[in-house]
Order: sequence, then C-alpha cells, then structure tokens
Amino acid sequence: MVSFKTAETALRIVAWIAIAMIAFVTLGPLSLRPESAMGPNAERFLAFLVVGILFAAAYPRYIWFAAVIVIGAAILLEFFQLLSPSRHGRALDAAIKIVGGILGLGAGWMLTKLVRSRQD
Repeated sequence: MVSFKTAETALRIVAWIAIAMIAFVTLGPLSLRPESAMGPNAERFLAFLVVGILFAAAYPRYIWFAAVIVIGAAILLEFFQLLSPSRHGRALDAAIKIVGGILGLGAGWMLTKLVRSRQD
C-alpha cells in the first residue's frame, strides 16, 4: 500500500505541473492554446476546479497556502494578460477561475479528510 506521504508528494508534483500548464496556455502563444466544445468560461472553471482539488489534496494541512496559490494564480494570470498585446485580462474571467478554484479547494479538502478518516 502506498503511504499517504508518498501520495502527497506525487500530488504536489502533479499540482504544480497542472498550474504551470494553465499558465502556459493562458500566457503562451494563442496558436498553442487547446480548444474544446465547452467554451472558454467552462474551460477556465474546470481547469481551476481541477487545480483546486489537486492543491487541496497535495497540501491538506496547509489549505490556506493552497488557497493563496490557486486564487493568486487566477488573479495574477489575468493581470499578466493585460501586459500582453495579444491577450486581454478580464475581471469576469478571473472571477470564473476563482470560483472554480474555491470549489475545487473545498472538494479536494473534504475528499482528503474523508480518505484520511477511513485510514484511521
């Protein structure tokens, strides 16, 4: 059986890779941005929902740290888009990312608590 510490380390790596991928897609060349049939707002929400879950699971004892990273990334990525002539940062886009991130953080934190309580 994999220890919780080993799983936590793996989750931390995956969480940081996921947020780096979002940063690349958000700030990188538009030609490399993947598109889906969901639409941009659903994509933003889902991406930050997943990142929120990953960070909450990766840092369950440091949920406020995870929240600062996820919410801070949503805000900073929108701000950095203002600095790019080919991009545009919008408050609505940031809000969608923040809501997805907060819901993901909550879900990930509760899931981690449930898994830990079952291991005891």
